[in-house]
Amino acid sequence: MPTKSFNCYKVYLLPDKEPVVKMIIGIDDTDSREGMCTTYLASLLIDELSGIGTLITNPLLIRLNPTIPHKTRGNAAISFSIDCSDPQAVIDHVISRVSQFSRLECDTTNPGIAFVMDEQLSQVKNELDDFFKRAVTDVIPIDDAINLAQKLGLEFRTFKNGRGLIGSLAACGAMLNSGWDHTYEYLAYRKQDVWGSPRSVDIDSIYEADRNTYPETWDSVDFANNLVVCVPHSHDPVLFGIRGTSRTSVTEAAKTIISEPVERSRIFKTNQGTDMHLLPAECISDIEDMHSYILEGIVLEKAETIRGGHSIFVLGDDLGNAIECAAFEPTKNFRNIIRKLVPGDRVVVYGSVMDKTLNVEKINIFSLADNYEFHNPACPECSKRMKSAGAGQGYRCKKCGTSAKELETIKMEREIELGFYEVFPCARRHLAKPLIRFEDCEFPMFPGR
Repeated sequence: MPTKSFNCYKVYLLPDKEPVVKMIIGIDDTDSREGMCTTYLASLLIDELSGIGTLITNPLLIRLNPTIPHKTRGNAAISFSIDCSDPQAVIDHVISRVSQFSRLECDTTNPGIAFVMDEQLSQVKNELDDFFKRAVTDVIPIDDAINLAQKLGLEFRTFKNGRGLIGSLAACGAMLNSGWDHTYEYLAYRKQDVWGSPRSVDIDSIYEADRNTYPETWDSVDFANNLVVCVPHSHDPVLFGIRGTSRTSVTEAAKTIISEPVERSRIFKTNQGTDMHLLPAECISDIEDMHSYILEGIVLEKAETIRGGHSIFVLGDDLGNAIECAAFEPTKNFRNIIRKLVPGDRVVVYGSVMDKTLNVEKINIFSLADNYEFHNPACPECSKRMKSAGAGQGYRCKKCGTSAKELETIKMEREIELGFYEVFPCARRHLAKPLIRFEDCEFPMFPGR
């Protein structure tokens, strides 16, 4: 039987046969903070399985709840579908590759694989779709994933504590439901012999790619902070990633980029840039840690900048509840917007809650309160500010002898406009929807352009 080699791994070519089985494969939690990438493993598998007589379609990159504390980096799961004549050979090969490439030495790496077979597709669709949506917005125990896989009769495999089964089932559910908002990401991967070394990518070509394709692509660069965003700095295999509205736009941008040799590349359909993680909150009492919300309220206390450069203000709802909202230091210039809010401003905040604090990703300012400052009154004779004449005695000019009973009230001009504001690309979460994707969105400040 003929063979073909992929990265020193020998795969036997199957005889030509008509595809008889459709299968969806979901994989999650193979990487660590020190290296590897689940999307790379998926891309490798797609290339290899295509070489043994299978038709690979529709690779998905699904971002899950961003607040999960035990996630590795981006909390992403992948899935793809195949038509194959020997499903067991496919299952064995996938398990072998996941075992080989996963960073199992890392305590937080706990891979999971799920397989949904042809005859199961219609039967499990609704429950896996619900599980997918829950995995993006909620916190799911590992046992829930195992129980669901067993209940549905799915073939699955877990490593260590098996937490990755949550993401793999969710990604399969996304494959069975095409109705969710989506974008695309073009991912280019490095050759294995340079993993962990500094990346070689021409910066000018990235700016050119952005100029040629924006706003059909976004978050390649951060103009306001003069930063390249699409090239990671970790030890994973990704060379660069381009996000956009279509396969055409991300491909066009990628073709412009000059870089070190690329081992392989892949375009994933994804829920990035969709705000899928956000839940509407009627009131602050409904809010829970490790969830993400859209919340309307009134600013109760002006932002205070604390140690570390984080700016935190207090937001209240109409029922008398309050929550701290933060623009953390990595959001850079966005903190300047938050610092201009004053008590009485009505806003809608978008963001995730951890430790009872909402991390603001976007803000929509609906109305601005009048802002006043109070000063010692000016002397009508010499224009100098009067001094206090003592408790309850008003104010007096020592030079002219003039007096006044009350402080002078000055209405201040507001240095902020109504509308949407967002964090800059260098601090944007994968799931956060950029303002350029909002239809008919009025926003007075767009970072750096």
